[in-house]
Amino acid sequence: MSTEDQIAPLSPKTSPATPTITPFTQRKESNSSSEDNRQDSWELVEDLQGLTENIQKPEKLEGLLLKKRKWPMKGWHKRYFLLERGILTYAKTGTDLKKGRLRGRIDVGLSVMAMKKKSMCIDLDTEDSIYHLKAKTRDLFEQWVTQLRHHRTFRQNEITMEPPELLLQSDPTANRRRSFLSKLPLALLKNSWCQNSQDIEKCCKDLSECESALLELNLLLKNMEVLHRTFSAPAINLLQTEGSKKEKRGHKKWRSKNYSKENKNTQQQNPDASSSRLHVSHPNLIYSEPVSPDSCLDSPDSPTDASRMQEEFCRLAGTVHSTLRSAYTSLCTERDRVRNTLDCISEKEVLVGSRPLRQQVSSESRGSIPESLSEFFDAKEYLLSGSSSENEASDDDSYVSDVSDSTSVEFCRNENGVAKEILSNGSNCAVMRRDRLPSTRMNESVNLWSILRSNIGKDLSKVAMPVQLNEPLNTLQRLCEEVEYCHLLDTAANTHDPHMRMVYIAAFAVSAYACSFTRAGGKPFNPILGETYECLRQDKGFRFIAEQVSHHPPVSACHCESKNYTFWQDVRWKNKFWGKSMEIVPMGVTHLELPGFGDRYEWSKVTSCIHNILSGQRWIEHYGEMSIKHSTTTGDVSHCKVTFLKSRSGALNANEVEGMVTDSNGRVIHSLFGKWNEALYLGKPPSATCIWRANPMPEDHEQYYGFTQFAIELNELEEGLKALLPLTDTRFRPDQRLLEEGDIAGAEEQKERIEVLQRERRRVLQENNMTHSPRFFKRAEDDSWVSNGTYWDLRKDPGFSKLEIPVLW
Repeated sequence: MSTEDQIAPLSPKTSPATPTITPFTQRKESNSSSEDNRQDSWELVEDLQGLTENIQKPEKLEGLLLKKRKWPMKGWHKRYFLLERGILTYAKTGTDLKKGRLRGRIDVGLSVMAMKKKSMCIDLDTEDSIYHLKAKTRDLFEQWVTQLRHHRTFRQNEITMEPPELLLQSDPTANRRRSFLSKLPLALLKNSWCQNSQDIEKCCKDLSECESALLELNLLLKNMEVLHRTFSAPAINLLQTEGSKKEKRGHKKWRSKNYSKENKNTQQQNPDASSSRLHVSHPNLIYSEPVSPDSCLDSPDSPTDASRMQEEFCRLAGTVHSTLRSAYTSLCTERDRVRNTLDCISEKEVLVGSRPLRQQVSSESRGSIPESLSEFFDAKEYLLSGSSSENEASDDDSYVSDVSDSTSVEFCRNENGVAKEILSNGSNCAVMRRDRLPSTRMNESVNLWSILRSNIGKDLSKVAMPVQLNEPLNTLQRLCEEVEYCHLLDTAANTHDPHMRMVYIAAFAVSAYACSFTRAGGKPFNPILGETYECLRQDKGFRFIAEQVSHHPPVSACHCESKNYTFWQDVRWKNKFWGKSMEIVPMGVTHLELPGFGDRYEWSKVTSCIHNILSGQRWIEHYGEMSIKHSTTTGDVSHCKVTFLKSRSGALNANEVEGMVTDSNGRVIHSLFGKWNEALYLGKPPSATCIWRANPMPEDHEQYYGFTQFAIELNELEEGLKALLPLTDTRFRPDQRLLEEGDIAGAEEQKERIEVLQRERRRVLQENNMTHSPRFFKRAEDDSWVSNGTYWDLRKDPGFSKLEIPVLW
């Protein structure tokens, strides 16, 4: 196609020269000539001019159209198109479209649309490419043009109504949305925000309900005070006569039977006597202190009433807490929306992308805005819409689900590492945790092919690797990284709905893979048999221990406990090298208990694969199905299946996960979707809610092995801990410490020495027909490894310095 043909859709073509017309016929033919010129020129479709709140959803349209290609097979070719909610997708046939074998995806609302009536052509310019379409008949052309106009208006109205947070994304699709919104009048943007303020209305409703509940709590509290005075008052009636006692007792008996009914009738007849009850229903009424308990309060008569009131008090207190938390979340979201909307209105550089996307928020603010606001489905749309009109993808292109761009996200807060904590020995010494490693990664070339060529298809756990391929962390510490987002477990432990608890447990299981996204360039050190690791984090509320309980096969066991949960697992990996990639297949089961509800959860990990081992940029993916089983003493309660999707050609669905929570009967209760390296969402677009979002990465993390802030802190050895740790702790391992400090030669030398010592200890055990017994773990009946419960007791008394500890290095 020539350059003129490519520019033609955006500029009208000059009509051909007309023959000489006599004055007699010129006026007669002028109308028909102007009509022909209008049909032979390109007509641009106008953009949205006004915001419509209740615009009618357009009907779906599908069918065959001709699409022009440049290379290969230049010319017009039949393609099957589907137009739905302003998104135009197409495939080679209708069957391919149903199977998800898409050739392309076009956002009609963000495209420049032009049409030529005479030739029945429609052009869609997406900035990345121009799509040339053509209809065979006039009726078909008119039908598609009408529907495209309607869908385009609907889609542009939908984009205008989107939450302002989506403007902060950095992908090309979001850039086109910002460009489109920058051309709209400011009044239209303000109107869009006003019509999208359901959060503040929900917050007002929550606060109103909370006020009523607080008043009920006040009444219950006064009832409880009356009860306390009744049972704690001195027995002055002992001074009275026997007759007065009987009279008093009889009066009390009479009052306990009839007082409630009389009081109810009195409240109906006398509004003043029931002011407190009216105040509960009408919060604006003023509550006055009653003169005596009998004037408005039902005086309790027995400890049973006290127990009932205490239960009611606790129930209402829980309701108030959850309502206030919901209102707080709504206010945080609304604050962010207001800030972003004002930025969009007052500062045009935000819309054109010249302003930094990271929002600076006061450190005193409790609701933080995540640094990464990119939604994974925008990336998918960009990759598909990037398929050019002239260069189509092959027939086996993978399918990417069509997820709406207008997903509403409730920003979820994650716990970043807290800088201070108190040591477990009771000292008041504050620990300042480091924010970077002592040395950056030293890049030294390693001929991997010479090491791996004779081990294709074999288990690489028995193959010695040079220290340059390692990162300064141990496999035991990698297990500890899986509890970085332990706040999800704390949330689950305080959630009464069992199916929502499963949602948070699933988010925790997915979050364990987030740290691996930037770590494909190195492998952790293999633990020595008997090696241990301890992590005591009072800022996060847990204490963690791990031990290498077996060498061949290598098995690592860990145990993490908190006041809200107990988490343990034993894992061994099978590594296989396939020439260009290495596959890591984990074995073992992960266990979790929530003692507050008597819940137990079990799941297995999915397969991991590192690509481009020998050359190119290494990257990691996880794929497979993770099945989380939830059971109690009474039987199974719910089940969750999370699928880690395997990347297809072009990485169109890279890192995606999908899941669903079902009850004991198999009925779907909740659905999940997201990316294991970014975030996990509950529900379906456009009303999805963010359950978990990965913490932001430290600055220059690429130079420091791609470590997260939590990973940077794992191998730090504070002075106050040296005397408390056993000498088998990973932080005393010399080769790992030297690598962290940048001394590769010294690390390699120490690594070889430690491996020789391990082989020598193993030889001695074999010669004496002895086996290694783990110090802090034992085998369970199901052949798994569990903690024997002695680590923390021995740490406290008599202390590891007074025990016989094997020399590992």
